[in-house]
Amino acid sequence: MGGPTSADEPSTVPDALRAVGHPGVEPPRRPVLRKGDATLVTLATLGADPRLVWHGLWLCPGSTRALGPAVAVSGVPGRATMPSPTGPLVDLITASSLSLLDRLEGIGVRLDTLEAAVEPPPLGELSGVQRELVLVRKHLFRLELLLAELDGPLARTFPGIDGARAELSVGFARSAQMAVGLQQSARDLLALRSAAEANRLADTANALGRTSNEIAALANTSNLRMLGVAYVALALALISAVVLIPNTGATILGMPSASWVPGLWVDVILVVLAIVPAVVVFSRGWVRRLLRGWGEFERRSAEGLAGLPEIAPEDAARPTEAERLIRPRP
Repeated sequence: MGGPTSADEPSTVPDALRAVGHPGVEPPRRPVLRKGDATLVTLATLGADPRLVWHGLWLCPGSTRALGPAVAVSGVPGRATMPSPTGPLVDLITASSLSLLDRLEGIGVRLDTLEAAVEPPPLGELSGVQRELVLVRKHLFRLELLLAELDGPLARTFPGIDGARAELSVGFARSAQMAVGLQQSARDLLALRSAAEANRLADTANALGRTSNEIAALANTSNLRMLGVAYVALALALISAVVLIPNTGATILGMPSASWVPGLWVDVILVVLAIVPAVVVFSRGWVRRLLRGWGEFERRSAEGLAGLPEIAPEDAARPTEAERLIRPRP
């Protein structure tokens, strides 16, 4: 299948991509595309802004056309005597390599600034640097593939390329080495940022642990004090029962309806009601032990009441720092 005629030759990179059957308007990772006798070489230059400028060379039998904005003539030795299309290809490779090197130098300046800062750089800044490095390495990979193809059959399409290939490979190796070094610097800064975040999270976890321990200690103390209060209440209930039974009997026997009961029986009944409950209650061993510990229970109850802080109503809505750590956000 033959290439397109001169009238059908593309004039832009997207036109050339469609001519070789590539879908989309951006070239693939392969810098060299072929269809029949036509060959398309695409490379990009990077400016000061993130935008890419695509350049290309369209080659078909007896015709060579440069696509995209023109690039400067390179200073590669022997460039002036190189025939077409070798000269334009050398200019394109040199321009792309120099633009990548300039971008890498700009990234290096940013990394030097970040490394000189006292605090580790924010993740957003490091992410931007990483994205730029990924972009540069992507186009370095395209240059590497193109130089590899120039070592093979593609060299026949560009006569005289052998003399410039060594110089072009040196420029590519310099950019690739710088990209590797900057990538490592970015990784080191990211590790520092990650360590700082890990330390901050550890400090927060330690603060939460201290608060949790304080809460547990307060809960244990509160339980002990409440147990003392419960023992005091139980002892008071037992004593009240012993006192209440004879009082209730005396109240009943003192009513007019009980006037028929002889006075002797009233005295006997009241003595029995006073003695029997006291004997039944205070003869139990656990009751005696409870009463012997009265002083300790009373002290615990006093501690519990004294440990309850008085908080003004206007201060209740203002949580302390420890409460902020455990209180969920609305």
